[in-house]
Amino acid sequence: MTASGHVLAKNTMWNLVGAAAPLLVAVLCIPILVDEMGAARFGILALAWVVIGYFGLFDLGLGRALTKLVADELGAGREEQIPVLAWTALTLMLALGIGGGLILGALTPQLVRHILKIPVELQAEASGAFYVLAASIPVVISTAGLRGLLEAHQRFDLVNAVRVPQGIFSFLGPILVLPFSHSLLPIVAVLACGRAVGWLVHLLLCFHAIPALRHEIRVQRSLLRPLLAFGSWMTVSNIVSPLMVYLDRFLIGAILSVTAVTYYATPYEVVIRLAVIPSALVAVLFPAFASGIAQGSSRTVLLFGRGMKYVFLAMFLPVFLIVTLAPEGLAVWLGPDFALRSGAVLQWLALGVFANGLARVPFALVQALGRPDLTAKLHLVELVLYVPVLWMLLGAYGIIGAAVAWAVRVAVDLVLLLGIVRRLLPAAAPLVERTCWATGLGVATLTTAALIPSLAMRGVFAAFVAVGFLVTAWTVALDPDERAFLRRRKAARR
Repeated sequence: MTASGHVLAKNTMWNLVGAAAPLLVAVLCIPILVDEMGAARFGILALAWVVIGYFGLFDLGLGRALTKLVADELGAGREEQIPVLAWTALTLMLALGIGGGLILGALTPQLVRHILKIPVELQAEASGAFYVLAASIPVVISTAGLRGLLEAHQRFDLVNAVRVPQGIFSFLGPILVLPFSHSLLPIVAVLACGRAVGWLVHLLLCFHAIPALRHEIRVQRSLLRPLLAFGSWMTVSNIVSPLMVYLDRFLIGAILSVTAVTYYATPYEVVIRLAVIPSALVAVLFPAFASGIAQGSSRTVLLFGRGMKYVFLAMFLPVFLIVTLAPEGLAVWLGPDFALRSGAVLQWLALGVFANGLARVPFALVQALGRPDLTAKLHLVELVLYVPVLWMLLGAYGIIGAAVAWAVRVAVDLVLLLGIVRRLLPAAAPLVERTCWATGLGVATLTTAALIPSLAMRGVFAAFVAVGFLVTAWTVALDPDERAFLRRRKAARR
């Protein structure tokens, strides 16, 4: 089963809606949480979110492997193989989640008392919060498998029927606790309960979308090998990639303070929400890549080209506006002190998010082509180079140095991934070259906006760039079929 262009577009819109609603709630809730909890407590909560995300690596890449292998079976017309494949993967993921929870529980005393600079008066409630997170890891990991199963079937409508309320609850839940307690323990406990409810709903939706799952509940040992073969290299990426994403905050907490984490993590949590755009598209493209590769390179190149183009067109203007108005926007949202400390951080992180968003398309393609080993080796090389650069820049320039190191790292990641795609899929070489030129021009424009000191001059420059970008996008980037489709959509709304 290869999804049509209409299905891909519809599913991408479902993903965007599913991510946009929690984003709007986050913008409203984060200032309340920072104000009510205090910078130190909110910094610990931010680190707790990082920990629960990073310990998702204990799925050993099985979530992604399950999506790919199920998509392969659908593409080959072997749907009868899916139930046993799904239950084998889910059972293994649940077991691995239990192991991950036990490890985090054992590490909690060291994390709280020695590794992180958590104030002594907050260590007791921080320990309780981390123990609750440890207990929730099996649920988090197995939920990823259930979600991947739905994504392989292109049921993004069902995925987002859960994602929206769960994402909103991630921010509203702590606020609902605040009238009764400001302690981290009940706040994190409420979040963990929300995760458990989400797991149950995902399971029921899988039964609805794939009725055979109800009747063929069994594990087949022979399927462990293909799952683990693909997932083993994915595990390397699952370990190293989140480490490079979150290491900066842990080093900031260890070298500077948990308060400094707040001044770094808050702009990051804002700008990273733009990643919903490439994530929405890539989540749809990955199973489409996997099931469509058998049809030949032409369709794969078409999907890859459109993916890169749509991510660029969708992300450039939002990132440009953030870079242009970062200091003033932070001052209005969180106050002049936050703007002074975090304005440049937000600009550098926005540059990095732009490059990282583009990199997600070649990353998904390389893995769909059955080469997760290449992305894993790339991450290992990047980690070796990134850590000393991060340490040096953090020590020299504080949280701004950390933002610079992260932005440079993801930009290098994009260039190397495009090089890998060009080698694996020679037919995509012209697309890779055009992407490199367009990205270079985009980064130069963003850098220019950040360097203009006057708000008035930045406003004039922003208007000039916005008009030029929209005209170029319509007349050059979009082909006649895409322009005709947009005209029809516009006419249908009238």
